[in-house]
Amino acid sequence: MIAAADKREGDGKSPAGRWPIRYVFYRPDRVAPPQTALKLVPLSPDDGWSDDPAAPDYNTHVKLPYGPSHEKLWRDDHVYDVIVVLGHNDDPPVPGMGSAIFFHLARPDYSGTEGCVAVAISDMLEFLREAQPGDEIEIR
Repeated sequence: MIAAADKREGDGKSPAGRWPIRYVFYRPDRVAPPQTALKLVPLSPDDGWSDDPAAPDYNTHVKLPYGPSHEKLWRDDHVYDVIVVLGHNDDPPVPGMGSAIFFHLARPDYSGTEGCVAVAISDMLEFLREAQPGDEIEIR
């Protein structure tokens, strides 16, 4: 973890702070739409997230193919089967201050993330049932 003001692209650290929940992506081929009051967005194979500080779409959802550096949201593993998009460095995005800070599913061995927060799917689904528009997630 790192102070939000010190967060940098690619440092692999989670930014400390309170981050608003923006919306939820889910893989419709793997999970049913989660029960939640939050906005749900089904993922498709052409969904990505720009992580290129030089790109005008830095730290935003993009459609693939996409030329600048990006993360593919449709993955072979299951960590992005449910993604809660957090409002870190997005209003407006400051190039290089970190992108794609998500609350998503953990790997089976709970190995680390690249700066996100990850939990078991059962915990995620319980969280989503309780979450409301306007809620925030605190990383500390």
